[in-house]
Amino acid sequence: MKIKSPAFKPDGAIPTKYACDGENINPPLEFLDVPQTAKSLVLIVDDPDAPGGTWVHWTVWNINPKLGKVEENSKGLGVEGLTSFGKSGYGGPCPPDREHRYFFKLYALDCLLELDESSDKTQLLSALQGHILEECELVGRYNRTRLN
Repeated sequence: MKIKSPAFKPDGAIPTKYACDGENINPPLEFLDVPQTAKSLVLIVDDPDAPGGTWVHWTVWNINPKLGKVEENSKGLGVEGLTSFGKSGYGGPCPPDREHRYFFKLYALDCLLELDESSDKTQLLSALQGHILEECELVGRYNRTRLN
């Protein structure tokens, strides 16, 4: 299974459009080689380089495994949980100090998750345990002092 984006290369710069300095909308994503037996997908976007510990930018679960792609500025993708911004939905890169890495993690599950929208990444990761068929990630970088 693979996750990629037509907006940036693996380990490449995430365009400003998808960050807090731009339109702050999610980038387009593509999901390839999803297991046929998958019942749902989970997407977690986080920043392990944040000064106070990993910052969660987006959590979405119960995504249709046949979707194949996510358009930019997507709505209704699945159930969106709480982020480190204290709300649901996508929050773009906004590093306060230097270039940060942003991990787009995709999980194929053997079930749908029974989680409330008020769930956060910790609760989501707990619910995933024992249900992951495959997982993959895409890393992008963003630096507010660099123009894209």
